[in-house]
Amino acid sequence: MNKSMSNRLWMIISAVLIIAFITYVILYPPRQKSETPTQSLATVNGVSISKESLYNALVASGGQQTMETLINNELVRQAAEKAGIVVTNEDVDKELDAVRQNFSTEEEFLQTLSMYGMTLDGLKNDMTTQAQLRKLLEPQVKVTDDDIQKYYDDNLETLKTPEKVQASHIQLATKEDAEAVLAELNDGADFAAKAKEKSTDSATKDNGGQLDYFAKADKEEAISNAVFALEVGHMSGIVEASDGFHIYKLTDRQAAVTPTLDEKKAEIRETLTADQISELSQTWIQEQQSIAKIENSLATAD
Repeated sequence: MNKSMSNRLWMIISAVLIIAFITYVILYPPRQKSETPTQSLATVNGVSISKESLYNALVASGGQQTMETLINNELVRQAAEKAGIVVTNEDVDKELDAVRQNFSTEEEFLQTLSMYGMTLDGLKNDMTTQAQLRKLLEPQVKVTDDDIQKYYDDNLETLKTPEKVQASHIQLATKEDAEAVLAELNDGADFAAKAKEKSTDSATKDNGGQLDYFAKADKEEAISNAVFALEVGHMSGIVEASDGFHIYKLTDRQAAVTPTLDEKKAEIRETLTADQISELSQTWIQEQQSIAKIENSLATAD
């Protein structure tokens, strides 16, 4: 994973922390010492777990880190407002696309959001800060043609598009089920029809088992070895994988592509720009913290 990818994935995790922490602090604020005990949120064998207990646990498990992120976001917001910076939907979409590029498919991207309890709209809101920071620091970025050439030469292997295939599959729970379906296919049964009838993969069965294009590295070794060895229009035998037994039919193949410098120039410039902004932002945040009046009671709450 290169540095820019790591930074963008960090943005996702930061957004998750912010959403989780803000939500719980709003719903379950800590009581003051003079208040009566907070209401019970749960009980275990009659023993109460209070709002205050939940709040304290959240603070202990990352509250200070999240508060620092919120403070930094506010510094960015205030600086952007002072500079007259306006963030448009297009700016936010650009930041969101930068995150999306770290995932092989849109499905993988959305699954990751779901895993962290996030929504696409929620992530868009958090990308506003990233867009503001970019607009604040981009005037300081300098990317030369020599920089782009060096990046291209140093990273050519990762810039290449690997060979990809498209296939349809039928997923079965047992080897016996797979053997029965394979026999029907060998007797002339229609592959798509059998996928709709027999496949246990609910995500693909209704479209005849068709999968998105994938590279060798995208699938388990057993699957990749079997599918990439096929000729277009041909069918595999039974392939055992971690999620069951599969039968594949290769429908298309895309050759590997080595891009030219001109084809990748804009993408490389964007990557180098993002890297420089990431580096500049650390110093910029430190400078803003040094001149701002910041009161953080959470830092001394122990």
